[in-house]
Amino acid sequence: MSTLVIGHRGAPGYRPEHTRSSYGLALAQGVDAVEPDVVVSKDGVLVVRHENEISTTTDVADHPEFASRRVTKRFAGYEFTGWFAEDFTWDELATLRCRERLPKLRPDNTAYDGQEPMLRLRDVLDLAAAAGRGVVVELKHAVYFASIGWDLPGLVAAELRAAGWADGIHPLVIESFEPTALAQVRDQGIVARYVYLLEATGSPVDLALAQGREAPTYAWTASPPGLDSLVGAVDGISVDKAFLTGAAGAGTLVDDAHARGLTVYAWTCRPENAFLARQYRGRGGKAAFGDYAGEWGMLRDTGLDGVFADHPDLAAGIFRR
Repeated sequence: MSTLVIGHRGAPGYRPEHTRSSYGLALAQGVDAVEPDVVVSKDGVLVVRHENEISTTTDVADHPEFASRRVTKRFAGYEFTGWFAEDFTWDELATLRCRERLPKLRPDNTAYDGQEPMLRLRDVLDLAAAAGRGVVVELKHAVYFASIGWDLPGLVAAELRAAGWADGIHPLVIESFEPTALAQVRDQGIVARYVYLLEATGSPVDLALAQGREAPTYAWTASPPGLDSLVGAVDGISVDKAFLTGAAGAGTLVDDAHARGLTVYAWTCRPENAFLARQYRGRGGKAAFGDYAGEWGMLRDTGLDGVFADHPDLAAGIFRR
């Protein structure tokens, strides 16, 4: 069985992420699904952005009318300074234009800076439906948005229902680093596969805020007892590929999860040296392509079910062999 190839924010190896051209290219390259990250605007519109802080992916800093919106925010022990989607209406956000998030690593993509507006979740759902492909919706910072009065899981459930994506007609996955957000969407009757994202380090912020030091770490969740705790709560896990690359028993996590009926995805397949495990890096600096085929072939051989990729065409050539 071939591994699913999911266009991570579209095809951001070739176009600025979360743009119409990025998603369109991913769909043209034959992905099984595309993955939008979802945050909330000031007026409750679900906006597709990697983070709610938008200065690294848009030209907001070049808009003098928005200069006063630059602020510092603090949440759960972290501090961020910039411009935030939740401080703009959708009409205001629609005046911004997208930029390449990694210009030093992907300088060719900067040729497309300033050409495309931001998208809403509905835009991506409609693109995928027209192409007959799936969508993997990632809820970003649900507990933070709840702290400022926005029910992100509720908004996502309502949008999926309004767009015709709630009843299993289209292939749909809901994912989050916060397990409570997954449960909140599921409780609203959205027919989907629910996938828990696991970082290589740390604990989920929702559980850390609720349980303090007693909160389970992501690493523990990937252990056999942790996987046991997920049975019946989620349909699968999506792990930082560091869980799998370079480990002597790289396939053990996949086997353990499969034994419990859980699917396993991994993120993110990127060919640049900057993102490869050390043993697969080559010459030419961080932006040069290393032995991505070696790393991705190893991931494929673990038997995992899907991967998120920035260059869907390259990933398809390896994971669909």
